[in-house]
Amino acid sequence: MEPRKLKIRDLTLRDGQQSLFATRLPQAEIDKLLPYYENAGFYIMEVWGGAVPDSVMRYLDESPWNRLRSVSKVMKGKSLLSALSRGRNLFGYVPYPDYVLRGFYEEAIKNGLNVMRIFDALNDVENIKVAVDETLKAGAIASGAICYTISPIHNLENYVKVGLEMKKLGVQTITIKDMAGIMGPTEAYNLVKALKEEVKLPVVVHTHCTTGLAFMTCLKGVEAGADVLDTAISPMSGGTAQPATETLAYA
Repeated sequence: MEPRKLKIRDLTLRDGQQSLFATRLPQAEIDKLLPYYENAGFYIMEVWGGAVPDSVMRYLDESPWNRLRSVSKVMKGKSLLSALSRGRNLFGYVPYPDYVLRGFYEEAIKNGLNVMRIFDALNDVENIKVAVDETLKAGAIASGAICYTISPIHNLENYVKVGLEMKKLGVQTITIKDMAGIMGPTEAYNLVKALKEEVKLPVVVHTHCTTGLAFMTCLKGVEAGADVLDTAISPMSGGTAQPATETLAYA
C-alpha cells in the first residue's frame, strides 16, 4: 500500500493577503511573485474569490478578470487555481438570480479557474445547488465547504448530514471551513474522521491562526486522514491568516 501524500493548497494570494492587509496586494506585486509559484509544486493555489474581486475593483482600480487570466497564463496548469464562492451570493453579500450565477461561474472557469470552493454561511445546501451544478457543467472541480462553528446544533451528526447532502449534489471534495479559527485539535480529528468514514470524499482542512490553535488543529486533521491543508507562505501567515506553509511542511 502506497503511503498517503498530503497536498497543500496555497492561500497566500487570496486569504493570506485578505486576512492580513485587507486584500490590497496590487497586480504589479502579484506579477513579481508568479515566477516563483510556477514550479513550487502546490496542488492548488487559491487566487480569486472571497474579497478579491470586490477589493481589486473598489480599492486598487484594477480588473479582477485580468488578475485571474494573468495568474492562469503564468501557471500553465502546473497548479490548479481555485476561488472561494459564497454560493448564491457569489463574491458579494446579496443573493443573485440563477441566470447571473450560471453566467458568472461559466465565465470564471473559462478565464482560468479549475476549482470552485462553495459555501453557504448557514450551511443551507439549497443555496449552493446552482453553483455546484454550473461548476460541474463547466468542467471544473466543485468543493463543498462546511462552515464550522459552535452551537447546540452544530455537532458531528449535523456536519456529516451536510456533507452527505453536498455529496448528493456532486461535489468532489469537502472542505471544513473554520473561518474563526475556533476548531481545536480534538474537534478537527473527530470531524475529519467522521467525514472520511461517512461521506467518503477527500477532506480539506481550512482554518485561521486567530486563536493560536491552527497548527495543532491541522496536524490532528492530518492524523485523522485529511487530504489537503490550506496554508500561506510565512510572510503572509499567522495572525488572522493561515498557518505557515514552511512550518507545516517541516512538521
